[in-house]
Amino acid sequence: MKSFDLSLYLVLDPVLCAGIGMVETARAAVAGGATIVQLRDKHASTSHMIETGRALKQALAGTKARLVINDDVDAAIAIEADGLHIGQDDMDARAARRLIGPDMILGLSVETEALAAAIDPGIVDYAGIGPVFATPTKPDHKQPIGFAGLARMVDLCPVPSVAIGGLKAEHAADTLLAGADGLAVVSAICGTPDPQAAAADIARAIRKARP
Repeated sequence: MKSFDLSLYLVLDPVLCAGIGMVETARAAVAGGATIVQLRDKHASTSHMIETGRALKQALAGTKARLVINDDVDAAIAIEADGLHIGQDDMDARAARRLIGPDMILGLSVETEALAAAIDPGIVDYAGIGPVFATPTKPDHKQPIGFAGLARMVDLCPVPSVAIGGLKAEHAADTLLAGADGLAVVSAICGTPDPQAAAADIARAIRKARP
């Protein structure tokens, strides 16, 4: 059984993090309560992803936070990351599992009820469900689903799930009420003046919202 906590899932954005960098943003966010850090840089080469990923791994050593690599299976393997996250258009989940082996966490983005229901829990460990709201950090996002759509998809999803898309601390209660295991955030932490304080605010809202 893999052990991971989806409650505050930080997706790094290289543009928003440009002020202090992705590594320092991640370090501060984890100090504030982030439980997973995803390295997402769609325009980076695999070698650059490996370099950044290794720096992140070193920065997060000794913490409970998990490091997940977005969409670059070669980088995830080279870094010996905790996990790989893929989208529907990136690669087939079964093929990804075959490449990363049984022990690495595998996450999959789903944007429709049909995709949520189709997840094979023998292959995929968690789902990223959304977007809940439209967000400028992912201009090509699918149709926003809102909290009602999130609840329907969580009900159909056979694995733990994290909601994504324009979420902030004020949305923690509605997200957990919809049944998701946590919030994935980008701009709510990346690029803020104090990423540690921003993460702490969200983590506090999550604790308060839990039964």
